[in-house]
Amino acid sequence: MNTEKFIAKRVESSHEVGFTRVIVKISIAALALSIAVMIIASSVVLGFKNQVTEKVFGFWGHIHITDNQISRSFEQVPFSINEAYYEQLPNIEYLSYEKQVEVLGSPVEGKYESVNTKGGVDFIQSYANAPGILNTGDAWEAIVVKGVSSDYNWEHFSQFITEGTAISTSEDITSSGMLISTTTARRLQLKLGDKFIIHFIHDGDTFKRRFELTGIYNTGLAEYDKRIVIADIRKIRQFLKWEDDQVGGVEIFIDDLDDLDVLTEYIYQNELPINLYAQTIREKSPEIFEWLSLISINEYVVLGLMLAVCLINMITVLLILILDRIKMIGILKSIGAKNWMIRKIFFYKALNILWKGLLFGTAIGVGLCLLQKYTGLVKLDEANYYLAVAPVELNVWRIVLVNIAATFLIMLFAILPTWLVTKISPSKVLRFD
Repeated sequence: MNTEKFIAKRVESSHEVGFTRVIVKISIAALALSIAVMIIASSVVLGFKNQVTEKVFGFWGHIHITDNQISRSFEQVPFSINEAYYEQLPNIEYLSYEKQVEVLGSPVEGKYESVNTKGGVDFIQSYANAPGILNTGDAWEAIVVKGVSSDYNWEHFSQFITEGTAISTSEDITSSGMLISTTTARRLQLKLGDKFIIHFIHDGDTFKRRFELTGIYNTGLAEYDKRIVIADIRKIRQFLKWEDDQVGGVEIFIDDLDDLDVLTEYIYQNELPINLYAQTIREKSPEIFEWLSLISINEYVVLGLMLAVCLINMITVLLILILDRIKMIGILKSIGAKNWMIRKIFFYKALNILWKGLLFGTAIGVGLCLLQKYTGLVKLDEANYYLAVAPVELNVWRIVLVNIAATFLIMLFAILPTWLVTKISPSKVLRFD
């Protein structure tokens, strides 16, 4: 029989009253609250990362191919897609490459291993950008027209369309339809079916093109929504005097985001002609991904603070329990009990408090996350956070990791207060009883 566990259970069933009982309940509540906050923080941060990243990649793709002479302006240097590389890109599948060995997240110098990518290229689509000024008669708005071709994946973009339909790029006749964002439509007071003029300037000449609003989209990415409109690439080719096979860039969508850097480097080094350049959308729009990195730092801060609360909470309650049971400790020592045996009794008490806190905390954290996921109670300012509703994404392994880490650290630090047991002298305790 486990004597220490038996005594701990007897102490538990002795129906503590007064101050000690209240302290134990407060301890369990504080522990449960800390675990719930850690689960919620982890789920919200993961939701932000995945949903914002999905929006950015869904709008622009994962990898961009452009002419290497492109400047920071929206003026693009055209290149042909009627070449071997364009047909070869969608056929890229699993690649083998040398990866530096890592131990606990740190690279080991000079050590490499051969690994395979998790996937390859999913699909590609061409585009061309042209700056212009949208004129509705009463208002003027500087915009960038993104021309898309028949290879454009509208199914991928449809998640952003809130009104109307996508423009038709597969017909022989050049479409005059256009998609603009909810932000631009509201600012210019445009509605579906309205017609307007866009002024383009190229090589010192001004061109006018007439468009009709066929659809309204909303990504929540204010930087893009304020300036990007979508039209038929043939409209852009007409006034730029490009050939029918010329584009301003190619967007590549890949199967797995973990392969982004490897595939980008492979495509640039092995597949593209010397005049083309490949870069990731992370490199083209670093501000959004830097913002996501800051959110990750906030997650670590919250997790660290909550773990500190758990540790201080457990140390405090164990000290109170030891002082409250000082007479029992004196009696056990007087009949020959060793210090370690008595300390184990309080370890079992700590473990009992811990599992209750973990159970309630996990239930509360997961419950609140599910409530937010299916009801969207917490709203956000989409202009600042890129999302209209606070995102949550529950990950079983993250929840398990939070519970395991909390259990390990709390029980490790629980050793400290039980050290007080070794300083209690039975003769002094029992003398004044």
